[in-house]
Amino acid sequence: MTELRHRGPGEDDVLKQQQQQQQQESEVRTDGEAPSDSEIKPDPGVPSTVDDTPEVLNKALSGMSSRWKNWWVRGILTLAMISFFFIIIYLGPMVLMMIVLCVQIKCFHEIIMIGYSVYHSYHLPWFRTLSWYFLLCVNYFFYGETVTDYFSALVQREEPLRILSKYHRFISFTLYLTGFCMFVLSLVKKHYRLQFYMFGWTHVTLLIVVTQSHLIIHNLFEGMIWFIVPISCVICNDIMAYMFGFFFGRTPLIKLSPKKTWEGFIGGFFATVVFGLLLSYVMAGWRYFVCPVEFNNDSNRFEVDCEPSDLFQLQDYTLPSVLQSLIGWETVRIYPFQIHSVALSAFASLIGPFGGFFASGFKRAFKIKDFANTIPGHGGIMDRFDCQYLMATFVNVYIGSFIRGPNPSRVMQQLLALRLDQQLHIFNTLRAHLIDKGLLSANQEATAA
Repeated sequence: MTELRHRGPGEDDVLKQQQQQQQQESEVRTDGEAPSDSEIKPDPGVPSTVDDTPEVLNKALSGMSSRWKNWWVRGILTLAMISFFFIIIYLGPMVLMMIVLCVQIKCFHEIIMIGYSVYHSYHLPWFRTLSWYFLLCVNYFFYGETVTDYFSALVQREEPLRILSKYHRFISFTLYLTGFCMFVLSLVKKHYRLQFYMFGWTHVTLLIVVTQSHLIIHNLFEGMIWFIVPISCVICNDIMAYMFGFFFGRTPLIKLSPKKTWEGFIGGFFATVVFGLLLSYVMAGWRYFVCPVEFNNDSNRFEVDCEPSDLFQLQDYTLPSVLQSLIGWETVRIYPFQIHSVALSAFASLIGPFGGFFASGFKRAFKIKDFANTIPGHGGIMDRFDCQYLMATFVNVYIGSFIRGPNPSRVMQQLLALRLDQQLHIFNTLRAHLIDKGLLSANQEATAA
């Protein structure tokens, strides 16, 4: 007969300690080691992504291993996306702005759908409608500000636009307040916590997606080069880091993304800096890329034409003595913008990937591999733009800190929109200031009068 032995109190404590230690080790492994994609088990509430690779590619690559099949699928789709990028650049800044808006809406949809699935909120009253309503309100506010800032001549000419511009912020606040009241009225007794979860989820998504896309639009109107070069640097870094990591990667970079390697990170950095210098040199010589987008009252159309600033004029720079001894050149003739492109490329290579790491942590928190399966081999639109949004913020801050100065044409448009007595007051103040600075004498002023 099998003897049953009763455990004493001390043995029970030891057993509990062992169980707690095993649980802690399991948690450390899950959170610390960041298992590979194959180890991620989707949350039951989150729809798992499926392989939607086109059947043509599946048949053509059927004889390859999964690693090389994924390499070819990503490569082919990357070339297709780059080709599409060239097409929309050719179509002009207004089409680019519309594409940015479409990408923003799709990214919002992908993130908000994860929230719906995680918190099982499909049946919450009004909430899906309210999420899209808040997206509409925030876009109305930001895009209305952009139109007022950059196209004030058009706004002042049209009476309806002038009224909307004058009361824009009040209208925006009223729209948001309406949505806020609708949310409060939709609260249901058994779902209070869940509804506030989703309210916060929606607003954080709006902060990440809409605000950043608004900054991209601002960068675009400063000149297409401020839109194309940063985005291209992020794309280049993503591609080259993948290539270097695929062929030479051996050393893991970060636990959040086990497939990222130091070899890919470093190789992507140097490749992106070189790419940024070359791309900037090519684009800086074209007015189409360097001039800001402006509305021409005479032709009633948006135009990209100006006299390029000093930033886009070739200049001679003396090289440091170390470089002179290495390459034998004393000076080099480049565009000043190329120097700024080094900062943009460095950010895209060193800090930009943290946007991707942030997205990886988000996906691992909810046990999903991709935000969606929109693009075969790449995941969702948000999977491709996780670094772009961080880059857009940096570029906007960089332009405001080091590049942008007062815009005389915009100041003049704002002055002409003032009342006549206000214009006269500004004229007298400016005249007194110029006389005080010695730029205009009292005799010259009297002669001109």
